[in-house]
Amino acid sequence: MTTILIIDDDATLRRFLSDYFKQEGLTTLSAANGPEGLRMAYQQHPDLVLLDVMMPGMDGWEVCARLREMSDVPIIFLTAKNTEADKLRGFRLGVDDFVTKPFSFAELGARIQAVLHRVQARGAPPGVVTCGDLTIDLARREVRRGEQPLALTPTEYRLLEMLARHIGEAVAETDLIQEVWGSYRQEDTTAVRRYVWLLRQKIEDDPAQPRYLHTVRGYGYRLEKIGRAHG
Repeated sequence: MTTILIIDDDATLRRFLSDYFKQEGLTTLSAANGPEGLRMAYQQHPDLVLLDVMMPGMDGWEVCARLREMSDVPIIFLTAKNTEADKLRGFRLGVDDFVTKPFSFAELGARIQAVLHRVQARGAPPGVVTCGDLTIDLARREVRRGEQPLALTPTEYRLLEMLARHIGEAVAETDLIQEVWGSYRQEDTTAVRRYVWLLRQKIEDDPAQPRYLHTVRGYGYRLEKIGRAHG
């Protein structure tokens, strides 16, 4: 059953939406603020998030950025703003759609179904990338060293996936920042270097002398093309 997480500080709207979705056969989770919504997303793994932009404290922009660090869950912004600049900002951040307040529940339901159908049709990226004893299954979003599965965080995985899609090529730090964090967070190269360091701890035999993940000085990083070893 599809589960929708509603993150909005308007208790009345959350209640009405929950009642409507229940009638439509959907399961709902409800959070009154950003931190509560992030905890629910982490614990419950919803199929889609409805996220209010204008919330006190942690606003929807920050919540969305943090969600994107942990998950690729579809996100629909609920907003009173409908400017092109806001939409571009949201799409760069990884938002799947915008619904402008006030809205009809029928319209929102149709938007939700359209986003879910797009996600299902798009599916996970196909293919398996091998690099020595490292296997990156893009369809299953799994990484293994030999037969041993590696536990990567969503941010670590997105970084490795970006490099795997360009295996053997140098990828600029700026491109990695855009792909992994989005333009809104405006992370600097220090964040990239830290996550490269963390990733090397998991994929390399000797992180200080990396075999797979190489630094291209003054530019970025490259996942090296290495043939699988044969015993």
